[in-house]
Amino acid sequence: MLPIKPPFISKLGLAKPANLSLLADLCLSMDQLKQTHCQMITTARIHDTYAASRLLNFCAVSESGDVNYALKLFKSTPEPNSFMWNTMIRAKASSPNPQEALLLYIDMRRLGVTPGKHTFPFVLKACSNINSIKSCNQAHAHVLKFGLDLDLHIVNGLIRGYSVSFGLDDARKVFDEASERNLSIWTTMICGYAQNDFADESIKLFDDMISNRYEPNGVTLSSVLSACAQSGRLDLGRKIHVYVEEKGIELGVILGTALVNMYAKNGAIPKAKQCFDSLKEKNIATWNAMICGLAVHGHANEALEFFKTLDRRRMMPNDITLVGVLSACCLAGLYDYGCEIFYSMKKIYGIDPKIEHYGCMADLLGRAGRLLEAEELIKGMVWKADVVVWGALLSACKEYGNIAVAERVVKEILVLDPDNHGAYVVLSNMYAEAGRWQDVSQKRNVMKEGSLKKTPGLSSVDSDT
Repeated sequence: MLPIKPPFISKLGLAKPANLSLLADLCLSMDQLKQTHCQMITTARIHDTYAASRLLNFCAVSESGDVNYALKLFKSTPEPNSFMWNTMIRAKASSPNPQEALLLYIDMRRLGVTPGKHTFPFVLKACSNINSIKSCNQAHAHVLKFGLDLDLHIVNGLIRGYSVSFGLDDARKVFDEASERNLSIWTTMICGYAQNDFADESIKLFDDMISNRYEPNGVTLSSVLSACAQSGRLDLGRKIHVYVEEKGIELGVILGTALVNMYAKNGAIPKAKQCFDSLKEKNIATWNAMICGLAVHGHANEALEFFKTLDRRRMMPNDITLVGVLSACCLAGLYDYGCEIFYSMKKIYGIDPKIEHYGCMADLLGRAGRLLEAEELIKGMVWKADVVVWGALLSACKEYGNIAVAERVVKEILVLDPDNHGAYVVLSNMYAEAGRWQDVSQKRNVMKEGSLKKTPGLSSVDSDT
């Protein structure tokens, strides 16, 4: 049915069949797109695959589009071309259900449509978004089958797909075997190491990149700064900051946040504040860097002041923000405020407490001497508590000399980690302090019989030499 009032079409005077495909590119809304679609149907222009593909492109890719409408249009096209397949795979790869992009690719192959160099970047993006190394392996096999393993965009997609799917060895193999590399490929591999907490490898690869005379961009530098934050490389982080200033690289929110985070995690709090204050744009990650950095380095009250300022500015915190706030409450001994934050997370901020929040809360209760309450909190969690959470409570038991709770906690720890010598040592020391020497002897025998040995501590020293 024709629209009753087609003002968009009549105004532009493009209702002739030859001009309708051009009209699809001029649409600014779904209302305009639907008018164009109606005209294409009545003029039979819709049977032109190119014209239909322009309609599909707007629906699937434009911010004003409608992916569901795009899918209906796609399914109504008798023989969609490769552009239309790629467009739908692209749309679904970025959707809340990226696995649907892979199903589309499977259908594409079943129907005998040959994928090209524009297909696999979107397929690999879907693999990245579902963090599936198996899907990456399968996509990689198809890349090789169609001889597209030399395309730099596809190489970059493979490295990213493997990196975010816990396949760093596969990612590095693709990187090493690449016949050519550009800055994006170097950056993706450096970022992959940094995001998977392989800071030293990330920094080493950055050094190799510089040696190969590639000039880093803001994304590269953000990744290396993240690695510096993880590894305590304040020296390198400072050099990168100097480089940014000398090159006049704009401190956008991503690079600026990376600098704040690097300084804050390395304990250079005044410098972190200076960077924070100088940023024209801040997002919640920027605020989190300051709040968590202050909390970790013992500036609990300052961390809470930052949080209160954030609240006054009506910026919505996320789960990371509240981990920092609860950690600060633990350090400052603010039991009441910590409880207020924890028990109002869902109601006020719409955030369901995660295991990290429960861990902080158990630590806070333990430090306040409320050991039974902490134990009940941990047992009532939706998730199964890990060794870290139980270990925090065990430390509190030691502090308050509560052997009864400590014995139950140690049993829980040993279920999760039967070779955990630390739990035995803590409990044995508590028995000794209480003069329960028979129990001390029994625990030591258990340790000997189980060949449990204390793991030696390790230290690292950053030298400028």
